[in-house]
Amino acid sequence: MPSSYQAPNRKSEGKTKTMSQSTDTNTSSDVATVQKVLDQKGGNVFSIRPQDTLGDAVKVLKERGIGALLVTDANGALQGILSERDIVRKLAETPGQTLPQQVSDVMTSKVQTCTPDEPMVSVLRRMTEGRFRHMPIADDSGLIGMVTIGDLVNYRLTELEHEALQLKQLIVG
Repeated sequence: MPSSYQAPNRKSEGKTKTMSQSTDTNTSSDVATVQKVLDQKGGNVFSIRPQDTLGDAVKVLKERGIGALLVTDANGALQGILSERDIVRKLAETPGQTLPQQVSDVMTSKVQTCTPDEPMVSVLRRMTEGRFRHMPIADDSGLIGMVTIGDLVNYRLTELEHEALQLKQLIVG
């Protein structure tokens, strides 16, 4: 061994660490937004008018296989939301007299909405705190869709599975 050779030690210069993969390169840094769920789900908006009956609403809910309807006026402006829970509560209060009642008497009129660019985490938090399962999505043009707590949870689970696969690939190589 030449006498000029010196083994590297802690004080050696040029300590640059290189890696072909890292958690930064293998996991997404994007914030998951409501728009991502909307892109997968589509922007169908099912609505009913305030003067329609609960019987009409029940038919639409059954036919469409959904759990809530947006209540809109003739111009498409949001007036409220009618969920299966609202109908069940009214059934308990007025057995045998519920279906002829108007949607406007049963709907929730103070509706929280979200925007497409809102982070899913904040929407999930609002839904959990408010104890509701459906949230209309609106932008400057008006209503563009509805997201359910199930949509958000399903999207997040798929995202976590993808992240786990990426980390596994990072570890295995």
